[in-house]
Amino acid sequence: TVDYYRLLSVPRNASIAEIKLAYHRALLIYHPDKQTSITARPYLSAVDIASIKDAYTILSSPHLRAQYDAQLQDQSIPVGPRPAQVISLEEFEEGDESVSWCYECRCGGYYKISEEDLEKGRHLVGCGSCSEVVWVGYELAEPSE
Repeated sequence: TVDYYRLLSVPRNASIAEIKLAYHRALLIYHPDKQTSITARPYLSAVDIASIKDAYTILSSPHLRAQYDAQLQDQSIPVGPRPAQVISLEEFEEGDESVSWCYECRCGGYYKISEEDLEKGRHLVGCGSCSEVVWVGYELAEPSE
C-alpha cells in the first residue's frame, strides 16, 4: 500500500491544516499542467494525482485516518522468527522442574517450555544455546468440572 504520509511529506501526527497545506503543495509540484519539463525530472511522472487526492481524502477525515493508521500499524508489526520445525509437546521430556519440558536442539542445547508458557498460549520457543526457534504444538485441556 501507498504511504500517504510519505506521499504528502507530512509526519504521522500532522494536523488537518498541515495535511491540507501539504496536499496543495503536492498538487502544485506534481500536476501535469504545472510541469515545465517532465523529462528534466522523470521521477515526478511516477506520482499519480489520484493518489495525492486519495491521500488527502483519507488523512483529512478523522474516521478514515484512524482506519488507515490501524492498517499501517498492522503492517508494521514485526514478524517473529520463523520456526525451524514443529515439535509436539509429547516429544518433550519433563524437565528438572515438574512444570517444565525440554527438547534437545541439534546444537546440543535445549528448548524449554513451562506450564506458564502453555497457559499464556506461547508456541514459539528458542534454544537456550543458539538462535534456533521451534513451534511447539499442544492443546490446553479444559478443567473438568
